[in-house]
Amino acid sequence: MTIEFHRKMLADRLRSQAFAAALRQIIVPGQSTVADIGAGTGVLGFMARRLGAREVHLVEQGDVLELAARLAVDNGIDGLHFWSAHSTEILDPPQVDVVVAEILGNFALEENALETLADARRFLRPGGVLIPSRLEQWIAPVTGSRLRDELCSWDDSPMQLDFGAARAMSFDNIYVRGIHPDELLSADAARCWDVLDFGTGQKPRRSASISWRLAAPVQIHGFALWWRCELVPGIHIGTSPLDPPTHWEQVYAPVATVFDCHAGDELGIGIEAETGGDEAGISLCWEVTQKRGTRIIARCAHDIGRGFMI
Repeated sequence: MTIEFHRKMLADRLRSQAFAAALRQIIVPGQSTVADIGAGTGVLGFMARRLGAREVHLVEQGDVLELAARLAVDNGIDGLHFWSAHSTEILDPPQVDVVVAEILGNFALEENALETLADARRFLRPGGVLIPSRLEQWIAPVTGSRLRDELCSWDDSPMQLDFGAARAMSFDNIYVRGIHPDELLSADAARCWDVLDFGTGQKPRRSASISWRLAAPVQIHGFALWWRCELVPGIHIGTSPLDPPTHWEQVYAPVATVFDCHAGDELGIGIEAETGGDEAGISLCWEVTQKRGTRIIARCAHDIGRGFMI
């Protein structure tokens, strides 16, 4: 992970303000102890200490933990303990009042985030608080052609070569992209397809079926995915294209077939994600159908397992 990644996170004022507000709401100055899991350069742990936490444990792996220790010295921040390990590998974790773990990706549950957050409860004393507390996953149809057109560049290969097999793999992938609000079916077309409570055990397989009754003729070029996260009650952060931008972006799930829909058609998607496993920590598949009355007009199915190359 490059220093640029950490710079972009630090430059995200909305992220910093939301987590600072959450910590301020929970920390009892002079009493609370905190663990910052996935601490990175240490900013959330430093915030906790500045807000009065009695001591803070920073848990991270790799060279960035050494950088965090140096930054702590440079800023005169004491009361810190540094753990060079992945949090799930710590057999006898410190028991704290607050665990903060900002480990969400553009697709919220990538890189084993769900498993890490579930394990983070081992660090909590009875009655302790886990930040974040709750997450919603959202989806909306994309009517703009811009992102899908990018994937069709295989059709412009030199000397009229056939790259159809590579093109098909491109559609069996998801893409981190900034999606404009006017590229969505409508603002009120957004649907929450999954809700997770990090304070309780959660199944690694998440699935839902969502449908839209289309009011007017429209072409569907894919789907936008994003999340909304409750850090503590009343304090949220999210990645909706309808909200102010953060360092996170949306996720675009393409369709190999452009769905040319009529007014009254039903557009449906079945989506299934499973966390854990390989390095990416996520599998994802989606099947899209267009119905006119009881008749299926068009269908396509995608699976990022088919689009992945080692």
